[in-house]
Amino acid sequence: MKRLTIAASLAGLLPSVAFASCGAAFCTVNTNWTAQSALVDAGSSYDLRYEFIDQDQPFAGSDKIAVGQIPHHHDEVSTLNRNLVATYSRSFGNGWGLSISAPLGDRDHVHIHNHHGEKVNEQWKFTELGDIRAVGRYQFFSGGEATAPSAGGVMAGLKLPTGRTTVANDAGDVGERSMQPGTGTTDLIVGAFYHQTLMVSDASWFAQAQYQHALNSHDAYKPGAQFSADLGYRHGLGERFGAQVQLNFVHKSADKGASAEPADSGGRFVYVSPGLTYAISSNLQVYGYVQQALYRHVNGVQLTADRAFLLGITGKL
Repeated sequence: MKRLTIAASLAGLLPSVAFASCGAAFCTVNTNWTAQSALVDAGSSYDLRYEFIDQDQPFAGSDKIAVGQIPHHHDEVSTLNRNLVATYSRSFGNGWGLSISAPLGDRDHVHIHNHHGEKVNEQWKFTELGDIRAVGRYQFFSGGEATAPSAGGVMAGLKLPTGRTTVANDAGDVGERSMQPGTGTTDLIVGAFYHQTLMVSDASWFAQAQYQHALNSHDAYKPGAQFSADLGYRHGLGERFGAQVQLNFVHKSADKGASAEPADSGGRFVYVSPGLTYAISSNLQVYGYVQQALYRHVNGVQLTADRAFLLGITGKL
């Protein structure tokens, strides 16, 4: 089981993250490290995770506020995100590998439209495929002492414009771009990772960083660039259980374009994410996390979640 844990950082694809005024989001937990599914030798693995993120807390800067406390054209009320994210990973046995990730988002968004003094409740509910990601990786070193082996590498790839950008509600009103299933843009993804087993029984730590930048705009909208960094520790609890904890940091720039909301997008976020894993067999593992917000600073007014929940299963094919 240790060999698989060491290799897990090679999955090389961080979960996507989105923050905006109306609260579309994915978890920032890095399950590609914790899930013992990546392979050093040639082979394939999969990961399937379910995320529950109820963004019902408006923030202004670093402060919690009430709905409508700072008047806007739209007063954001809540966005409930229920995401299913499937990832397929292939290692070629020579240091190279590839991961493909596809999200399915079930989103329920509510805001109040302030129209000539009248307050109109508006709602969007949809289940849609989001933007697919394809990320390659290369492990460029593996070393350390026999009792504390380490591995590191780099990754690069693209987020593809597969998700729709024109989803409308029952009244025919197209939703804000920041809450749509896709951005309509092709984004460059680059990053690096490092993983080391510690000189204690079944314990390890990892660090990983990723930068994402849109290469184009679509229909007068360009999502803000995003930097993510994760630091994690794992300790085995017997033969099958493992305890994990991560610190997750995200910095997102404001969106751009006439269809964007630059004054109410982007920010800085820090989370702590404790979790547990259970190895059903050497080829199959389940996991669960709670992600708790430690620090939030948003531009303008945005919806946030105090915490998020994640369950998943991973294994070798």
